[in-house]
Amino acid sequence: MALAEANPPSALARWLAQALGADSVRITGWQRMSGGAVQENHALDCVVIVAGREQGHRFVLRTDAPSAVAVSRSRAEEFAILRAVHAAGVPAPRAIALCEDEAVLGRPFYIMERLDGIAAGHILVRDDKWQGDRVALAGQLGEALARLHAIRPPRSDLAFLGAPPADAAHAAIGKYRAWLDQAGLARPALEWGLRWLERHAPAPGPAVLCHRDYRTGNYLVAGDKVTGILDWEFAGWSDRHEDVGWFCAKCWRFGQNGREAGGIGARKDFYRGYAAAGGASIDPAAVAYWESMAHARWAVIALQQGERHLSGAEPSLNLALTGRMVAEIELELLRRTAPEAA
Repeated sequence: MALAEANPPSALARWLAQALGADSVRITGWQRMSGGAVQENHALDCVVIVAGREQGHRFVLRTDAPSAVAVSRSRAEEFAILRAVHAAGVPAPRAIALCEDEAVLGRPFYIMERLDGIAAGHILVRDDKWQGDRVALAGQLGEALARLHAIRPPRSDLAFLGAPPADAAHAAIGKYRAWLDQAGLARPALEWGLRWLERHAPAPGPAVLCHRDYRTGNYLVAGDKVTGILDWEFAGWSDRHEDVGWFCAKCWRFGQNGREAGGIGARKDFYRGYAAAGGASIDPAAVAYWESMAHARWAVIALQQGERHLSGAEPSLNLALTGRMVAEIELELLRRTAPEAA
């Protein structure tokens, strides 16, 4: 049953009125949005009444999916991250109100502003009418990432992130191995890739706040402008090259492999935007390493997504198809780490 069907709009409207300091709120539209494989997003159209005056608002309600990926952050944590990055000048939706009272909707959720634009990666990389100037767009994405990476520990408002890892690469490898061992899965290609990554890890860089899913499909574009960076549920302290490598990894180019910056544009334009916004110098060798790490991490996430379907916790064709992609991702990992074997 859909969230809107299982929960009367009146309960949400009463909570929203209190959270917004309004006399009352009338919900005129409530629809689940497409995408959101890890969390659920719902578009809300509301009329907010204050002192007898009505004003229309467009919100997004973000809440937990019926089952979750283990490393996904809570809605309260994601809400705090969204506030921090918005304050730092990152183009991101404004976080408006957080609800941890499950009596309202049965799950924690938060409300954020709804921005204009399209996020679908398979459309953005192919259809120029959504792209505008690809050079400018790649530069804007680099600039946004540099502003994000300007956030560094310690931060009292982000204390829940814990201490940054001494070595982000080895910390990541340890987590992926631990999950594979716990799941009892035999994935020799993935194990090979993890061993290669362990042996070839670069010297760790300073910790910065990383999105950790910064890719085409997780930002909005309207015309030739990036209007918002979305989906902050994996954010945490890491090496800045993790985000750069994830964005440029082949697995997130949606088939447009000639455009190494997210299938959108040239790597040089993405890097130029990053530098223009004050981003530290990018090490090409470190980016190449983290692109390989991206394929190992995506393989693990795809396995987790498939398990959500296979376990019966959340039957979904989308999750099932994601689980079927693992062999393809592993093949690319082998091409990068053992080309003579692939």
